Amino acid sequence: MSNYSKIISGTMTWGAWGKQFSTAEMEAMIQHCLSIGITTFDHADIYGGYTTEADFGKAFTASGVKREAIQLISKCGIKYISDNRNYKVKHYDYSKDYIIWSVEESLKHLQTDYVDLLLLHRPSPLMHPNEIAEAITILKKQGKIRDFGVSNFTTSQMDMVGLRMDIDVNQIEFSLTAHQAMHDGTLDYMFTNGIRPMAWSPLGSVFREDTEQTRRIHKQLGVLMDKYNATEDQLLLAWLLKHPSSITPVVGTTNKIRLQQAMEATKINLELEDWFLILVAAQGHKVP
Repeated sequence: MSNYSKIISGTMTWGAWGKQFSTAEMEAMIQHCLSIGITTFDHADIYGGYTTEADFGKAFTASGVKREAIQLISKCGIKYISDNRNYKVKHYDYSKDYIIWSVEESLKHLQTDYVDLLLLHRPSPLMHPNEIAEAITILKKQGKIRDFGVSNFTTSQMDMVGLRMDIDVNQIEFSLTAHQAMHDGTLDYMFTNGIRPMAWSPLGSVFREDTEQTRRIHKQLGVLMDKYNATEDQLLLAWLLKHPSSITPVVGTTNKIRLQQAMEATKINLELEDWFLILVAAQGHKVP
């Protein structure tokens, strides 16, 4: 499996769906990430309404960074209504031809010969494991993808798709405020089957919402900040990183200081009781 960085930079808001970075600004972001040890970049074909991969590709080529110095993740399967795609409804397509076409489009946009990891973006009720396996086998044989994985898949969906080929990664929502994967068997399953968890939205709703729960969390993190000489977001990442399944956070911020702090969070080892204090603050009650 590819050697992904301990923190992955999510590019969803780099382009049209967020910061609308120019080529030069995007190039500067790539260089900043590399300078602090973030070498893995998380994409999906649909980001920016099918434009962000191409924007990144231009910046990456302009940067002169060697391809083997970074790892690129892409996702396929969502057919998203946008200026570039005239669909009647947002839907999923995991037909063999569409997967292959989709990857070839992403490679063209990213200006590269291969992606390190291809993920099926969301499970479809109509996906057929044989058809998916055929596409992935061809793409791997052609050297267009290195690793294969899924995103937002349940244990039974991983079982089904995993019938015909190995799943290397499942990228799921996981954070202190969305930690059901820890209780519903998803992380246990991945641990047992050697599937690497990546977590999108790893800070959860702590900074986005003002609720009783988030107020409890802020209060508890506030108590621990001095002890660990850490920011609240670093403690949230350290909490997630302590899980034995070796979760890799996909961090969506474009703030250079917060990206650096995220990398520093990988060195924090929360004490056992502190980990549970943070969990209890999120749940609002002691563990059973």
